[in-house]
Amino acid sequence: MSHNSFGHLFRVTTWGESHGPAIGCVVDGCPPGLALTEDDIQPFLDRRRPGQSKFVTQRQEPDRVRILSGVFGGLTTGTPIALQIENEDQRSRDYGDIADSFRPGHADLTYHLKYGVRDHRGGGRSSARETAMRVAAGAIARKVLGTGVSIRGALVQIGAEAVDRAAWDWAVVEQNPFFCPDPATASRWEATLTAARKSGSSLGAIIEVQATGVPPGLGAPIYGKLDAEIAGALMSINAVKAVEIGDGFAAAALSGESNADEMRMAPDGTVQFLSNHAGGILGGISTGQPVVARFAVKPTSSILTPRLSVDRHGQDVEILTKGRHDPCVGIRAVPVGEAMLACVLADHVLRHRAQVPDAPTTTRLPRN
Repeated sequence: MSHNSFGHLFRVTTWGESHGPAIGCVVDGCPPGLALTEDDIQPFLDRRRPGQSKFVTQRQEPDRVRILSGVFGGLTTGTPIALQIENEDQRSRDYGDIADSFRPGHADLTYHLKYGVRDHRGGGRSSARETAMRVAAGAIARKVLGTGVSIRGALVQIGAEAVDRAAWDWAVVEQNPFFCPDPATASRWEATLTAARKSGSSLGAIIEVQATGVPPGLGAPIYGKLDAEIAGALMSINAVKAVEIGDGFAAAALSGESNADEMRMAPDGTVQFLSNHAGGILGGISTGQPVVARFAVKPTSSILTPRLSVDRHGQDVEILTKGRHDPCVGIRAVPVGEAMLACVLADHVLRHRAQVPDAPTTTRLPRN
């Protein structure tokens, strides 16, 4: 199985399975001399960690990360950084009844058809357990970006219930189990998701990620567009079925006048935008405005309601999935989306430095 790596100059390769002894990743291309310890990575993993509320899977994993290489004396050396997390709470017996059957909505059938073999224990390589290593890599990417770039994410919709954007408060995001920026909506979600969980069902979600402090000039025309690579990175997250940048699909309902992000010169000599419908990216290149993306996560496919399927012997079967699963996998996808955005931006920062090391870091127009 190939294609376990992403990125160019900042390159991440993940390995491991949901019910294997451990999962891990190798981060290659991190510049030397950056302060890095396990304590710098752990807080991001703790935000994604399972078992923290009744609204996520009850699998109990401490997700303690170990740095195996690439760091000496608390500083990165410029060599590959290897990270590992032990799996400590696997219950493979939960999947014994479906060893020969294909779960609807999962990758079981496609893995079987492509490779002729699959790990039925929690989905193996296709499990969202793999995303813990993306979060760990994202913590290193933030070190590359520096403190001037801030990356935040929030859950903006569960099922059909969206947040009230007029009530958006970033300070509230870490104060509820949903990463929700609107306390009133978070309260409603609690009742909605409790009902779905008790019925053995699940719900989908939409997550928004934003990066501020991004310098202009990241990305390249045609095949190296920043928005295209952000979209690809977010789409690679388990269960994601749609991605939009800026206004996204809503831009189709706007007029050209409404959609245009008009500009004016500011007193400090920089170019200022009057709106950000483009999500901070024009022509595949960052504008210096906040980079804004949203992605939609489908309802968790592992549910207790019996569903029609087939088995590997070609027989029709009825299947339900036991085990410990997220009633809304979109909740824990928030730190994963942040991490993927961080990794893409870190990669583009390094590529930008290599191609145009003297490029301006603000929207101040260069003098001819």
